[in-house]
Amino acid sequence: MHLGGELLTIGALFLIAYVLGRLGKTIGLPAIPIYMIVGLIASPHTPWTGISVESHTIELIATFGLILLLFNLGLEFDQEEFYGNAGKLLVSGGTYVAINMGVGFAFGFSLGWGTREALIIAGMTATSSSAIVTKLLIELRRLANDETPMILGVTVIEDVFIAIYLAIVSVVLSGDTNVWAVVGKLALAFGFLIVMFTLARFAGKWVSKIFATRDDELFTVLFFGLAVMFGGIGDLLGVTDAIGAFVIGLLCGATRYRDRIEQLALPMRDVFAAFFFVNFGLGLDLSTFGEVLWPVLGAIGMTVVLNAVAGQLVARMNGFNVQQGINTAVILVNRGEFALILATLSAAAGLEARITAFAGLYVLVMAILGPLLAVNSDRIGRLVVRPARLVRLRSRLGGRRAVAAAAAAEAAEAEAESDAADAAARRAERDRQFAEEFALVEAAGREERENEPLEAASEPLPAERPERPVRQRDPEY
Repeated sequence: MHLGGELLTIGALFLIAYVLGRLGKTIGLPAIPIYMIVGLIASPHTPWTGISVESHTIELIATFGLILLLFNLGLEFDQEEFYGNAGKLLVSGGTYVAINMGVGFAFGFSLGWGTREALIIAGMTATSSSAIVTKLLIELRRLANDETPMILGVTVIEDVFIAIYLAIVSVVLSGDTNVWAVVGKLALAFGFLIVMFTLARFAGKWVSKIFATRDDELFTVLFFGLAVMFGGIGDLLGVTDAIGAFVIGLLCGATRYRDRIEQLALPMRDVFAAFFFVNFGLGLDLSTFGEVLWPVLGAIGMTVVLNAVAGQLVARMNGFNVQQGINTAVILVNRGEFALILATLSAAAGLEARITAFAGLYVLVMAILGPLLAVNSDRIGRLVVRPARLVRLRSRLGGRRAVAAAAAAEAAEAEAESDAADAAARRAERDRQFAEEFALVEAAGREERENEPLEAASEPLPAERPERPVRQRDPEY
C-alpha cells in the first residue's frame, strides 16, 4: 500500500492550517473556523484550488477527534461545582438553555425542513462552545472577574444538557416509529447515563486503582483505549459514540489522576480534533451556502439577541450589573463543536442535506463574530449603559432641570468610571492571588506524586536507570 501522495497532501494541509492559524491568532480567531476553511480549500467540491482530499481518507482519525472532544468535555466537568451548587446552577444555566432552546426550536420549525431537522437546529443554536468560552476567558484575563463563576456554571449545565440531548437525538434520528421501541431506547440511554454519573460520583477512588502506573506511555494508552472503547459501547447501545466518550471522561475526571490525564489528553485532543474539523470542511460545498444564507443570517441574529436577553436575565438573577450581563452574553454567544457534531449525526441519519451547509456557515460566522464581540465587550457596555447621551440631548432644549440632570449624569458617569477603575484593581489583585494559589496547588500535587507510596502502584517501579556507558568514537570518523 503506497500512501505517499495522501500523506504529502494531508501534511501540506496541516502546514497551511498552521500558517492560517498564526494569522488568525493576530486578530483573536479560534482554531475551529481556521480548520474548517482548510478543509473547504481541500474539498472535492472546490476543484479550482487544485487540492482534492476525499473525506474517507481521514474519516477514522476524525472519529477519534470527535471521541476525544467529548472525552475531554467529560474530563473537565466540575462535579464538585455542580453538586455543591446544583440548585443555583440549574436555575441560571437552565434559564439560559431554555430561552435559546425554545426559540431555536420554533426557528427550526419556521424553516420548514421537518421536525427532526428543527430539533437538530435547536440544539445547534442552544449551547455555547465550551472550548472557545474557556479559551476566551483565559486569553482575555477574565478568570478573576466576578461573573466568571456564573459563566462557568452555565457551561456546566450546558454539558449536562448536551449529554441528555444527544441521548434523545440519537433515539429520534434512529427513525424507529414503534412507541415501545422508542421508549426502550430512551430508557437504555438514560440508564446508561445514570449509571455512569453515579459511578463518577461515588466510585472515583476505586477507578483510580486502574490508573496506578507512573509510566506515561502505558497511562496514555489506557485512557485513550477507554475513550475509544466506550465510544464504541455508546454507539452499540444506540446513544452515539460521543455520549460513550463523554461518560468515560466523566468517570476518569472523578479519579485522583484527573490532572495527569488532562495534561496528556489535551495535546491529543487538539491534534485529533483538527482532523475532525478539517474533515467537516471537506464535506462543505461553497455552492450550497447560497441556499442557506438567509436561514443562517436569521439564526445569527436570533442567537445574538437571545444571548443578550439571557445574559442580562441570568446576571440579574445572580445580582450582577448590566456590564457584567454584557460580558456574560458575549462570552456565551460563541458556537462551535457541538453544532458540527449534530450536523455530522444528521448527515449520517440522512436528514435534510442543507443542514450540513447551514451548520458549516453558521459556525464559521459565529466562531469569528463571537471572539470579536468578547474582545469589545467593554466598548459595547459603554454604548449601552451610559445614560449621559440622552441627558445631554435634553440639556440642549434648556431648562434648569435638564442642566441639573446633565450635571448629575456627569457625576454619575465619573463615579462609574472610578468604580470601574477600582474593580479593575481588584481584578488584578485577584489575578495575582489566583496565580499564586494555582502555583501552590501545582507544587502540592507534584510533591504528593513524588511522595506517593510505591505500593499504590499496580506494578513495581523500575530500579534507577544505570548511566549509559560512553561509546568510544571511531578514530576513522
